[in-house]
Parts: sequence; structure tokens; C-alpha cells
Amino acid sequence: MSEADSDYQVAVVGGGPAGLTSALYTTRLGHDTVLIDRGGGRAAMMQDTHNVIGITEETSGNELLQTAKQQIESYGADTVRGLVSDIHGEAGNFRLEVGDDTYTAERVVLATGFSDERPDPPLPRTGRGLHYCLHCDAYMFIDESVYVMGTGESAAHVAMIMLNFTDEVDVLLRGEEPAWSDETDEQLRAHPIDVIEEEITGMNRGEDGWLESFEFDDGSVREYRGGFPMFGSDYQAELVDALGLERVDDGEGPVVVDDDGRTSVEGVFAVGDLTPGHNQIPVAMGEGAKAGIEVHYDLREYPKSLDELDGGNVDPASTPAVSDDLRKAAAERHAATEAPATDDD
Repeated sequence: MSEADSDYQVAVVGGGPAGLTSALYTTRLGHDTVLIDRGGGRAAMMQDTHNVIGITEETSGNELLQTAKQQIESYGADTVRGLVSDIHGEAGNFRLEVGDDTYTAERVVLATGFSDERPDPPLPRTGRGLHYCLHCDAYMFIDESVYVMGTGESAAHVAMIMLNFTDEVDVLLRGEEPAWSDETDEQLRAHPIDVIEEEITGMNRGEDGWLESFEFDDGSVREYRGGFPMFGSDYQAELVDALGLERVDDGEGPVVVDDDGRTSVEGVFAVGDLTPGHNQIPVAMGEGAKAGIEVHYDLREYPKSLDELDGGNVDPASTPAVSDDLRKAAAERHAATEAPATDDD
């Protein structure tokens, strides 16, 4: 790769729904953009897509992401498969190290998300009895038997919330002592929820791969259609900390951002699961869009202010401000969408 090819106005790190949407907006708004993605992520794990209007349920996460990647490439964005090992610099001149290559960018959008902490096996397959998103998947368990794994406040509250969907809810402590407060304990035990203290020793699945039941060390077997492990989140924050971005929860939680995704460091934005709020694909897309628009406000050439004009006029030859590469991509898209000629033309 030549030095010229590695210079961009915008670098987006992370190829989930938030990062892809940011890259879509910055590219369509005329800024040379590279999206750097190491692969994987929470969205890629999805067996089905829920709560995304216009996307049917049978669409897998990988299908959704691959379609989005092809979409941003068609507008002229570059995509790179790799891990950003280091990032440094300042607004207008950030340097991102990816293997033996270095990419420079005037603005950076971080969309690296987090990984859900997984409990120890035995466990069902993700999406076939093991689910991490209450708001995405609670609907699937209406009138079904459900477990919630965990010992903390979140596990107790998710179990109580699931009573809105089913009357069969258990909390599985898996041999650990509950860590929730006395007040939460009193609240939980006032709800029709069984708290199962014993560790899981075995699991049974149906022919379709879905969970059917867990076996416990007291010899009991309890049937479940699925459930939610609540063991916390591991934020992919190496680059966040390298840049010194402010985080919540004493520096262990998500990145502090304003309404447009701006972080505590000028020129750096954060979107999606890396930020506080609901971890939902539509929410991530909205955050990506807002950050992409805000980056455009930072970088667009026109209009020039009166101070910049200093009594002169804009040279018509300097317009449009879109790069040659993006103009070429736009021309190809326009040509592809033109109606085919007919005998009457």
C-alpha cells in the first residue's frame, strides 16, 4: 500500500452496525473513509436479527454485516481486515497501526464494542438457548420456561422483568452466593421466581439444537427453552485507554460521549456498545449516523466563513470538495442506476 493510499479524512475502527453506519454517512457526505475491522463481534454472533425494521428475522448477523460492508464499499469507502494495535496523534493527524501498515486520519470513530462475559459450561449454543439481549429476545420466550444466570443486581432485576413475558422464571446461582443487596433480595423473593442454588452438571438439547433442560448437582432436572447470562461486559477498550478517553465507572465502563458521539479527546468519536445506553442495533445505527454527520460538520470545506474568505471569493476550480476517488465511485453508482435504453429512446 502506498503512503497516499493510507491517508484518509476518517478512520472508523470496528465493523459492527454502529461503525458501518458511521462509515456509510462519512463516505456519502464526501469524506475519504477507511473502515478497519478485525472481524467477529456481538452482531456477527446473531443467529437471527430482531427489532431492525425492514430486516427480516431470518437474516443472520453475518449476512447483515456483509451486506452493509458491500454497501459502504460501493460508495467508495475502503475496508481493511485487521487489528488496530496502536493509535496516537491529535485531531487532524491520527496514526493507526495495523500490522505493518500505518493509516492516518483527521478524525477517528471508535466502534469496538464489548464482549459479554460467558459463564462456565455446560452451556447451550448462543442463539439456541443462550441469549444476551433482553430487549431483543424476551419476545421469543412468551409463555416459555426461562432461566437467568448470575448473582448480581442485574440478574435479579432481569428475572423480575421476564415475568412480563412468562410465569416460569428461575435464577440460577450455580453454587455461588447471591451478591445483590438485601433490598433486592426481599424484592426478588416477593415475586414468583425460584432461586436455584445448585451448580449445573449437565445439559440436554433437542434435535434442533435448542436447549431443553439443565441437570443440577442435587440430581434434579429443570426444563428451559432459554435464558440470559448476566455476568457483565468486557469492553474492547485498548484504543480507548491509549488515547486517554474518559470512561464511566472509575475508568472501567463505557466511554463518556456527548449526544453526537464526541469523546473527551478532540477529533475522536465513540459509538455503539462502546458507549452508555441500550445495546441495540437500531440504537447503534442511530449513534453511528449522528457521529457521521458531526464528523462531516468538522471536515466539510464549504461554506467558508467570512474570516476564511477575508474579502475574497471561493475559486470555482476548487469545487466540488469531494475527492477524485469518491467522485469516481459516485459516477459508477449513477451509471448503474440509470434506466436501460429502449427502442423508443
